[in-house]
Amino acid sequence: MAPAPDTPCALINLTLYPINNRTDQRAVLVEKCRQQLNEDGCCHLPGFLSNEGLTAFESAAAAVAASAHRSSEVVNPYFTDDDPMLPNDHPKRHFSKRSNGFVPADCIDNNNALRQLFSWNPLTQFFADCLNVHPLFVYADPLADVIVNVVDPGDGFPWHFDTNDFSITIMIDPADSGGYFEYAPNLREPENENYPGVRRIIDGDHSEVRSLDLRPGDLQIFMGRNSMHRVSTVEGEHQRRIAIYSYTRAPGMVGKPKRMQQLYGKALPIHYEQAEVAMRGDNLVD
Repeated sequence: MAPAPDTPCALINLTLYPINNRTDQRAVLVEKCRQQLNEDGCCHLPGFLSNEGLTAFESAAAAVAASAHRSSEVVNPYFTDDDPMLPNDHPKRHFSKRSNGFVPADCIDNNNALRQLFSWNPLTQFFADCLNVHPLFVYADPLADVIVNVVDPGDGFPWHFDTNDFSITIMIDPADSGGYFEYAPNLREPENENYPGVRRIIDGDHSEVRSLDLRPGDLQIFMGRNSMHRVSTVEGEHQRRIAIYSYTRAPGMVGKPKRMQQLYGKALPIHYEQAEVAMRGDNLVD
């Protein structure tokens, strides 16, 4: 693995994205990001990584890719069990194949460029300003604060909602073809699951769906709690690798044991200890 740059700011294209200095240029950037998030639930910053940063991320991801927990199962958009009391056409009874891999956060040490950037406070403050969430907390889950999604050719991730309100992704290695990020902005709200809208998309009505072809070094801020999304099937010969950074509105949040087992092949004592704690600000289905 190539050594990470001496400072985290060397990983970022600061000419385009001067996130470490509170200048007028940064203020304009933050306002642009807020507008995109309000309108679309998604903010796309092309070429966020510097050339040096992209090289470091490619090396860092390659070094840990073999540690990915790969699994294949059928899931509904909420990662919940089937409920035979519901009608057959209810979205909670629609199951699709999920087949990909995740490198757990405990495989990404402090010397890895992915974690060095995640731990850099100016980056967290930039995301807090873009999301207009103060304070913003890093995800306390020891398996899921910084992860790498590794998708082999032939695999993909079906329609789903996230546990976290928002996540940040940085594309490292896109697929040869396919592997597109597709999403339906703001499909549900904290007090409205909008099952009819979810059903329409599952049935193939993609009039509300948008697609991103993320390129190496692109950063995306995404409101995945309310926006259903998927990664289309990866095609070609190479893996699709993307770093995922997670943050929360409240301190101490961790994932549910079942979700940890599904994605990472294990759950830790903290997941069981927190399993019954109501830490979310909504009653949406997880």
